[in-house]
Amino acid sequence: MTEESNTDHPEENEPAGETEEKDEAAQPKPNGKRRRIFIIGGSVLLVAALAGFVYWLYARQFESTDDAFIDGDVVQISPKVSAYVAKVYVESNQLVHKGDLLVELETADLEVKLEKAKADLENARSQYQKAVASATLTKSSTKATRVQASSNVATTKSAVEQSQLAAASRRSQVTQAEAAVKTALAELAKARAQVAQPEADMRLAELEFKRREALFSKGDISQQSLDQARNALQNARSRYDAAQKAVDSANSRVNEARAGVATANENYRQSLAGIDVSRAQLGESKGRLQQADTGPQQVDVSESQVATALAAQTAAEAAVHQAELDLSYTKITAPEDGYVTKKNVLVGQLVQVGTPLMALSRSNEVWVIANFKETQLEEMRVGQTVYIKVDAYPNESFRGKVESFQAGTGSRFSLLPPENASGNFVKVVQRLPVKIVFDSPPDKVHLLAPGMSVEPSVKVR
Repeated sequence: MTEESNTDHPEENEPAGETEEKDEAAQPKPNGKRRRIFIIGGSVLLVAALAGFVYWLYARQFESTDDAFIDGDVVQISPKVSAYVAKVYVESNQLVHKGDLLVELETADLEVKLEKAKADLENARSQYQKAVASATLTKSSTKATRVQASSNVATTKSAVEQSQLAAASRRSQVTQAEAAVKTALAELAKARAQVAQPEADMRLAELEFKRREALFSKGDISQQSLDQARNALQNARSRYDAAQKAVDSANSRVNEARAGVATANENYRQSLAGIDVSRAQLGESKGRLQQADTGPQQVDVSESQVATALAAQTAAEAAVHQAELDLSYTKITAPEDGYVTKKNVLVGQLVQVGTPLMALSRSNEVWVIANFKETQLEEMRVGQTVYIKVDAYPNESFRGKVESFQAGTGSRFSLLPPENASGNFVKVVQRLPVKIVFDSPPDKVHLLAPGMSVEPSVKVR
């Protein structure tokens, strides 16, 4: 048993000191490993601290924003006259130079307007010459005009008196015509009164004839008795017709008399109108006499008419000049060098005054508009250096400087500026547009077009 135990567990037979030395040799030493970990971690923390410190030193010297873009002068090309497009000489994105012909409009209508303006000018010159001649004539004829006006006053006074006498005569004719109407009405009434008896006799004769006709059909009376009744009926009808004709004749005389009254009244009215005309002529003659008495004033008026005609002639000359200008406006040229953008014109198109045809982008004169937060503006000043990164050229850096600050935030000049006094106020950090110009104009290699995104960094310390 003892030998088996020694064979199965030989380590139990070894001395205790030797066993402890083997265990210590088998276990790793922990102090060296921890020391290496601490050294590596400390190095990393030290490098991170140094990097953060360096970044802090760098960042505190700059203020940057990604809310920035390239801006530049974009000239809108619009016609100054309304006309149809005859020719278009440029294409989109084409480089043009100052004075290059861009669009040509049809000139037919404007040529007609120019001819009309020239005709109006000739008419104005003629009116001016006429006014000068009239002024000269007025100066020489004022005395003769007064003599003639005095004679006309005397003549028209006599005409008024004659018209008044004629009116009185016509008035008496009206009275006579009205009396004739009364007489005709009396005769008409008399004639109508005389109709009643013949009408009654005719009705009675008709009854008698019908009665005898019935008796004759029965054989109670002779043919002679029937013929007498028929004859009596015819006589009664003749008397009734004669009385009725007398009424019609009397009615005609009434109508004639009334027509006579109307004619007499019309003649009388014409006489009164003649008096009014004569009086008007008298007033006109007196007015001409008074006008003749104002000879010096007429001379002044004539001279003022000369001045007015001269002003009209000047206006007509200006209209001719304007028509010539409008005709020259049919040739639309480039006001500056630039690239054609937003071309919106075709041949045959009717364009109105101010219609945008195209725009010229002056890409050689661009700047940056950077919308910095108001909290970034404390140390920012005009003239500070700016490093500009353009998204289109990530490997390039441009230099510039701060030129100016907009006098108001972007929200203040928006379409619907905030109304903080309306009640629901929430403080929002505002942005102020800052204009940054390049130190040197962009070269031909780098295209800087308005609207491109940039990221400027302003060195504020």
